[in-house]
Order: sequence, then structure tokens, then C-alpha cells
Amino acid sequence: MTTSPSTTDFQAPPPNMIRKAIAASAIGNATEWFDYGVYAATTTYLTQAFFPGTWGTTGTMLGFAISFVLRPLGGFVWGPIGDKLGRKKVLALTILLISLATALIGVLPTHATVGVWAPIMLIVLRIIQGFSTGGEYGGAATFMAEYAPDKKRGRFGSFLEFGTLAGLSAGTAFVLLLDSVLDADQMATWGWRIPFLAALPLGLVGLYLRSQLDDPPVFLEVDNKRNKKNVTGWTQLKTTVAGYWRPILIMFGMVVALNVANYTLLSYQPTYLKQTIGLSENSASWVILIGQVIMMAAIPFFGRWSDSTGRKPMWWASLVGLFVLALPMYWLMSQGFAWALVGFIVLGLFYLPQLATISATFPAMFPTHVRYAGFAIAYNVSTAAFGGTAPLVNDAVVENGGWNLFPAAYMMGACVVGMVALYFLRETAGASLRGTRTPGQEETVLDVEPEQAAYSKMS
Repeated sequence: MTTSPSTTDFQAPPPNMIRKAIAASAIGNATEWFDYGVYAATTTYLTQAFFPGTWGTTGTMLGFAISFVLRPLGGFVWGPIGDKLGRKKVLALTILLISLATALIGVLPTHATVGVWAPIMLIVLRIIQGFSTGGEYGGAATFMAEYAPDKKRGRFGSFLEFGTLAGLSAGTAFVLLLDSVLDADQMATWGWRIPFLAALPLGLVGLYLRSQLDDPPVFLEVDNKRNKKNVTGWTQLKTTVAGYWRPILIMFGMVVALNVANYTLLSYQPTYLKQTIGLSENSASWVILIGQVIMMAAIPFFGRWSDSTGRKPMWWASLVGLFVLALPMYWLMSQGFAWALVGFIVLGLFYLPQLATISATFPAMFPTHVRYAGFAIAYNVSTAAFGGTAPLVNDAVVENGGWNLFPAAYMMGACVVGMVALYFLRETAGASLRGTRTPGQEETVLDVEPEQAAYSKMS
């Protein structure tokens, strides 16, 4: 049975609560991406510390990619739990696990001290991060989308990705600062550890902010009316996969484009600029940092813009722009520091219409009772298969095949996949997220019997 939202017994959150929800969601995302920023900026030092032999940079990129192997499992576990028990409880646990795992990297012994156990311990911590992130991102986006007003979901949702860029920029800036005050030996021996340790207090701040909030009224409205005895984690998972496979597939294809661009531009790019283009450690970091700061300044405008123009036009402009400009901009980057900066900024700005609208677009593809799980499953399976592996694939092809423009070609291929998926996306700008109907759709018919029984008490 599906329900349409009514005005009775529903209290929209006040503006101050919306602001707190934005901060609580964004800081968790910033913590997650602070780790990625630090990891990308310290690639050289991590390689020396954990993969000094034959593996080299490929081993370090494997350490990055391996964290994505457990993300789908995290999505399958955390998503249904978040739909059953609430968003707040899951998000409190995931941010704590992410920050602890990141901080522990800062105290790991090196390969010179314990041999092969050093990279093994690094990989284990990256797996913990991946499993936790499988519930963090989908939950944070869902949490923010359900708190945001329908007509301003793009504007408010863009601040989650502001947190993404803030975390990446903070990680890069922190490493740059340490590079400027410490010599090469100090950085190689202990300086690289400091940014990882900083993730713990950042995560604790996020944990505190999240503990001060209730679950979104949109979720509570549905949760308070259902027969919870008939709702189990397995029921939630079965309902999501069997009843909503179509939006899961659409979102999967869109995330291929989104995250191949994301992890190529924001995670692999420092390595590419240093090893392929030949920029120095500091020059490569400055290109990324300046580009990310410009993207941070622009992202709220793209989010606000999507509220008036719709999500689909924003995505079409981004996908077509990246497809057309990827090869020219990557060629331009090879011409030196200034041109590398121009190329990175151009691609970054064309990527923003996707990034800015994630929290407005993806949660609106599912009804409330399966929103967390649907988002987490589709997003994390696609990210694990194509996004998180992008740095490893790019590095392997560039290093072994000698094709320096491969990252551009890989991005173009992903954009084609995204365009196919985008064609089938329903526009949901301004649509309500309330009730058990899919936003923007008159009625949802489900064949999943346990789900119907669970919601039979809803009016």
C-alpha cells in the first residue's frame, strides 16, 4: 500500500534546525573526504612507508581502491538499518568509525619496522573506512534532503558537497602547510602522520552535532505509522531491491559518470600531475587546492540554480561538457603549471552541476521507507565498481601503457554511460519527499508482500 502525504500531524522543521542538519551532515562528509584528500596528497610518503618495493605507487593506489570493496556491503547493511531504526543512529556510528580508522593510519608502523604487516594493517583500516562509508554518504544525503524544504533542496543539498570539497581542500592544505615547515626527512619519517591524526577531533565534532538532532520529520511521519513488528532488516533489503530495481539501475549508471569524474579529478589528479605531467609535489598540490577552493565558492550557486532549472538540465550540461572538454583540457595540463591549473578548473566547474545536485537528485528517486537503502545500495555498488577503482585503473594504464590522456578517455566513456541513465531519470525538482510514494510519481505499485503488510496500518 502506498500513502500520499497529508498536512495532519506533520511539523516542518524550523530554519535553525535545518541549519543544524546541514552542518551535521556536511561535517561527516568533510571528515570522510578529509581522509581522501590527505591520502592523495601524501601518496609519495605512503608509498615510501608502506610500499617501498615492487608495488610502488600502484600499491598505494590499491590501498585507496580497496576501501571501496566493502562499500557495497556497507550499503547493504547500513541502508536497511537506517530505514528501520532511523538515520541518526547509523550516522552517529559511521562517522565515529571513519574518523577512528583514519586516525589509526597515523600511528601505523612502517614496512621498514614490521615488514609486510605494515601494508596489511593499512589495507585493513581502509576496508573499515570503506564499510563505514557505505552507510555514511547515503545516510548524510538522505538526512539533509529530508530536512530541506522541497523548493530549496538543491540549494541546501549542495552544502553536503561543499563539505566534500572542504574536507579535500583541508587535507591538501594541511599537507602543504607541513611540507612548508618540515624538511623532506621529517615529512617522510613522521610529518605525514599528523594530518591523519587530525581526523579524530574532526569526527568527534561531527558526532556531537549529530547527537543534537532528531531524525527528519519526513522519516518520523512514516516511521510512526508503520507496524514495526513486520519490518526486519531483510524485509527492508528485499523491498528495496525487488520493488525499486529501476531507480537503482538508473542511479547506478549516473553514479558511474559522477564518480569516475570525481575520483579522477579529486583523488588521482595529484598523482597524475606529479608523476605524469612532471610537476613538483608542491606545484601539484597547489593546482588541486586552488581548483578546489574555486569549486567550493561556486557549488552553492549551482545547487540554487538547479531548484529553478531542474536537476536534469544541470546534469545534461555537465555530462556533455565533460565529454567534449576532457581530452583538450588534459592535453592542456601537460603544458605546465599555469595551464594545468586552467585545465583542472575548467573540468572542475563543468563537473559541479553533478556534484552540487547529488543530495537533491538521488534521495528523491526513492520513497521514504526505502530511501536510505536505495541510495546506499545503488551509490556504493556503482562507486566500488567504477569510482573508487578509477585512480588504480588510470595509474595502471598510464604507467604501463604510456597513454597519458587515458584519464580523459575514461571520463568520456563514463559520461556516455551517465547520459544513457539520465535519459530515464524522472525530474523531481520541487517534489515532496513525504509519504511512501516515489517523489514525482502519482502512485507506486509494489509486489513485495512483506512490505505491504508492514505498511498496512498507514492511512
